[in-house]
Amino acid sequence: MNQNERLNDELLVIRAQEGVLAALSELVDRWQDRLWRLAWRLTDDEQAAWDVLQEAWIVISRRIGRLDDPAAFPAWAYRITSNKSRDWIRRRRRMRRADEAYGQRRPEAENGGNHADRQYADLRQALADLPGRDRAILSFRYEDGFSTAEIADILGIPCGTVKSRLHHARQRLRRFLEEDGDE
Repeated sequence: MNQNERLNDELLVIRAQEGVLAALSELVDRWQDRLWRLAWRLTDDEQAAWDVLQEAWIVISRRIGRLDDPAAFPAWAYRITSNKSRDWIRRRRRMRRADEAYGQRRPEAENGGNHADRQYADLRQALADLPGRDRAILSFRYEDGFSTAEIADILGIPCGTVKSRLHHARQRLRRFLEEDGDE
């Protein structure tokens, strides 16, 4: 995210805190996809991600007036979405204790295609097979472009822990990809 986008978000937050509904609506438009991707990665369920996101936006809209630093909006919104995702996972586990089959695999790319398509499909499948925490931290870094410090703020953990989790998530991803290549 560039400096202009950050400043625009800060201004939108200030306007939303003043009660301007159009500003909140624009924040939703700007952040909806990013927050949905996080919820999807954590829940591993597309429909659940939409439900989680709806709950997160309710909390965000109700509490935006209490946000002291408008520049902290991204980390704050990601933290709320992460917490709502965890809540959904806990509810699901309670409802399905007997059923250990936690999620469905995403449809794989059709067989064939070129080498790059197969590699992309393999990477997507390997990412899907990672635990939600690994998918989320890799997404923060490589899809959303957050720095280590920003990820630490979002997750409420020290920078060293972020570095360690990124390292281990990359190792697990590499192992998944190597295992697929051996088959």
